[in-house]
Amino acid sequence: MHVALTGATGFLGLRLLRRLLGTHRSVTILAHAGSGDALHRITRFFEVTGAPRAFVSRLPHRLRVVESDLALPRLGLPARTFQELADSLGTIWHSAGSINLEGDLPELRRINVDGTRHVLELAASGRGSPVVHHVSTAFVAGARRDGVAYEDELDDAGGFENAYERSKYEAELLVRAWSREHGRPVLVLRPSILVTDLPPHPELPSHPLQVVERILHDAQSAAAASPGPHGGPGTSGDASGPRPRVRTVGHPHGRLNLLQVEHAAEVMVRLAGLPPSGGVDTYHVVHDRDVPVPVVVALLERLVPIAIDLVAAKPDNPSALEALMDFYPGLTAYLAHRRRFDDTRVRARLGPSAVSAPVGLDYLWSGLAPRDRPLPLPPETPAALR
Repeated sequence: MHVALTGATGFLGLRLLRRLLGTHRSVTILAHAGSGDALHRITRFFEVTGAPRAFVSRLPHRLRVVESDLALPRLGLPARTFQELADSLGTIWHSAGSINLEGDLPELRRINVDGTRHVLELAASGRGSPVVHHVSTAFVAGARRDGVAYEDELDDAGGFENAYERSKYEAELLVRAWSREHGRPVLVLRPSILVTDLPPHPELPSHPLQVVERILHDAQSAAAASPGPHGGPGTSGDASGPRPRVRTVGHPHGRLNLLQVEHAAEVMVRLAGLPPSGGVDTYHVVHDRDVPVPVVVALLERLVPIAIDLVAAKPDNPSALEALMDFYPGLTAYLAHRRRFDDTRVRARLGPSAVSAPVGLDYLWSGLAPRDRPLPLPPETPAALR
């Protein structure tokens, strides 16, 4: 049974590929046309992460790279090439997509929704009726900040925190409709926020939380250069001077679900090996213990020279920095979340092996800072945030 993988050069996709190569002699990589040398980037990932030399040397013989465009019908391939590809596959892993929390909905739909539509088109065209494994996100649960999100739930009653969440919700709707129409099984995997303790490397995909660090740095720099007419707390400050205080909506007893990306890939591949129900099987691939929001705040304060105050509502007199941060709808909304993702189905099927190692401040810091940059002491902030 030949397997194809989209998003193979991404943060999760590379880990999925590692697992798939452990159970398949070869894998077809559906790489974005014009994005560069996918085989080279994959090879460098395995070299940087310490794969055996013999394993790395065999990659060109085990990987078939097909340059395509998921946003286009037939993946942008000639009709004959598309059909030959579809007929060669037994399984399609769809891991590609945009996780841009600040992206606009039309662009995210083009990548996440149309991309899913065209992968399903590929699956429907194959003579062997390939099985689809669709990587979604636990955050299709939307803007509900309390309670429990269950695996069988999929609705937009509570709205969404950002366009990314909506686009992934719409992609799941497509998957469910396709499964009903064709009477085909689909595996839907909903990971939470994926993290690693592997230090940053210029040839590896960025850690998802690095995006948050960049946005904070950019907003702070812009506010310091052009403070504007806003009142409120000061916006100046650097690593050696007073830290600007930033008031952001959040809950001191909030929690976020962060899961090691390697463990997520392992769980996903194991779930894919279970007998399907015949319809849509949905699993929350999440950590069994949430990370308290104050730990995330402490991490951000060590990454960027700011001091964060969690408040119940947006300030009436935002500083320039606070006003700039408010332009990023995906940045701080999750600091107010207290909901839990139910993963009873995963634990029932995989047992104790589904349990993850703890994710704490030291682990998160290791994945965001160079090896020679130790975890700094906490800034002087109110005890309530510690």
